[in-house]
Amino acid sequence: MSGAATTSFIGKAGVRSFTKDLDLSAEEVAGLLDLTEKVKRVPEDYSQALRGRYASLLFEKPSLRTRLTFELAIKQLGGGSVLCVGQIGEREPLKDVARNLDRWTGVIVARTFLQSTIDELAAWSRVPVINALSDRFHPCQALADVFTIKEHFGYLRGLKLAFIGDGNNVAHSLLLTATRLGVSMSVATPVGYEPDSSVRARAEQLAAEAGAGISFTHDPDEAVWEADAVYTDVWASMGQEDQRERRLQTFRPYQVDEKLFNKAKPEAIFMHCLPAKRGEEVTDAVIESPRSVVFDQAENRLHTQKALLLMLLG
Repeated sequence: MSGAATTSFIGKAGVRSFTKDLDLSAEEVAGLLDLTEKVKRVPEDYSQALRGRYASLLFEKPSLRTRLTFELAIKQLGGGSVLCVGQIGEREPLKDVARNLDRWTGVIVARTFLQSTIDELAAWSRVPVINALSDRFHPCQALADVFTIKEHFGYLRGLKLAFIGDGNNVAHSLLLTATRLGVSMSVATPVGYEPDSSVRARAEQLAAEAGAGISFTHDPDEAVWEADAVYTDVWASMGQEDQRERRLQTFRPYQVDEKLFNKAKPEAIFMHCLPAKRGEEVTDAVIESPRSVVFDQAENRLHTQKALLLMLLG
């Protein structure tokens, strides 16, 4: 498992942040998954680990799982949180926002429209900044996803994960996280909706270093063949509402229905980061099937984020 290609984000104050997936090395991700297992199994052992520590939660986008799991994570570790909802940096420069929040709280968790917002907050903050979602990456989701896969199968290396749909922020983070742990990936998207070319190139390099396979196709049947896990996401993310009707037509052949899901391995699991548009990217029969682990993923957001907070603040 190689971590040589990883560079952590260090802000001006010399503080380490989690702005993107590659801010943690492969070895650190593996260690975080081990810590997550302990935190989930014996939460009482960590109930006061961050006593007296507080998190700033900055949310430009609506949220259920991300907001609640971060609030609960810091509270269940003995700390607390304060919430700010709305456009970040609209009333004052981001560098001023960061240097106010780092005087009051020990970590800044930001869910933003733009990756540049995360990066600028981290550049000026004297406390860690965590990317809770941006247009480019969703690293906290990827941590929960790989933990869920490992929890289900008992291992990661040698498994195949198929991602069907839009080559979006979730696809980017899975490509950069799962492949480093030895998980092969196949990504099927419509023409013009492929993952970013620089993320794709980086993922191919990381997969090769980890001995994992990686492929990109426009054929969903090809992608799910012999897959151990089949993953999809909404076809139009927040901020893409004006593209919705066009995307509905373009992505229709990429719906994960029972016919497509059954082309994966018989024991394959279905994954989705939620919220799901049932009847669009996935049918109700698939998301409600016994092989669906979508609510395990949602629960594990809490546990992996606890582990992440412990790593950055402990």
